Amino acid sequence: MRSRGRRAIPVVMAALAVAYAGCDSKPAARTPTGPHPVAARPGNEAGGLRALAVAPPLGAAGSFAVVASSTVTNTGPTVVNGDLAVSPGSAVTGFPPGLVTGTIHAGDATALSAQNSVTTAYNALASQACNVDLTGQNLGGLTLTPGTYCFSSSAQLTGTVTLNALGNPGAVWVFQIGSTLTTASNSRVAFINGGQACGAFWQVGSSATLGTGTAFNGNIFALASITLTTGATSGGATFARTGAVTLDSNIVSVVGSCGSGPQPSPTPIGGGGVPVLPPGVAWIFMVMCLGSGLYALSRR
Repeated sequence: MRSRGRRAIPVVMAALAVAYAGCDSKPAARTPTGPHPVAARPGNEAGGLRALAVAPPLGAAGSFAVVASSTVTNTGPTVVNGDLAVSPGSAVTGFPPGLVTGTIHAGDATALSAQNSVTTAYNALASQACNVDLTGQNLGGLTLTPGTYCFSSSAQLTGTVTLNALGNPGAVWVFQIGSTLTTASNSRVAFINGGQACGAFWQVGSSATLGTGTAFNGNIFALASITLTTGATSGGATFARTGAVTLDSNIVSVVGSCGSGPQPSPTPIGGGGVPVLPPGVAWIFMVMCLGSGLYALSRR
């Protein structure tokens, strides 16, 4: 009789364990799984993440491809696809030969509203929690899943950085850079698996410089100035809060702000994570195990 009782104990313990698991189960869509976002070399992409990146609204700056504080200076046949603003300054030079497909606002109320919206978006980006610290790493050669990446000082891009949306067209990447952002000649920001330029945001603590022939993507928010050297292109706006925007035979295009955050966490590439029983299944197992335990005890 006692041996039967002892054999029943593990059954009851198992029932309690399953009951706990059932009560703790949640739909996978509500509970992010996997590690924080990671930087990976091509061919070694890490998947799951706990993405916290949030796309800021652009407000009154939404139609602007270029916003500067002091001046906008251009050399050569630059094309600005969108509006251009300067505030509180009013100096705009080099158009023509440069072309602005939208409207130029120099020191007027519209320019001031755009600059205020830039400040709001900049602060929203700077306040987001950092998922991965990339301080000291060159962005070139990295493949980055959605998330917030930070540099305590400067950031350098030499070559290509690939932003992998993991099939989510609403994916968001936020880059928080303590001081300068600099790209080498012919560097690129590329997207795969559904990524879009409107989901990438570069918050720069001082100034940004895009090297000759760079094909950049994403909206740049610089506290000081932004310089695009000869032939550089930007699929995304250039917003300079306190300094100038300097252009030289470039193409700068509005892409807007897209993506919603916080972003859902995808399943890690190659699997991973612990499977979670749906609540209904967990309760069925609990009842079955409890019934077995009670039956065993009744035969003591």
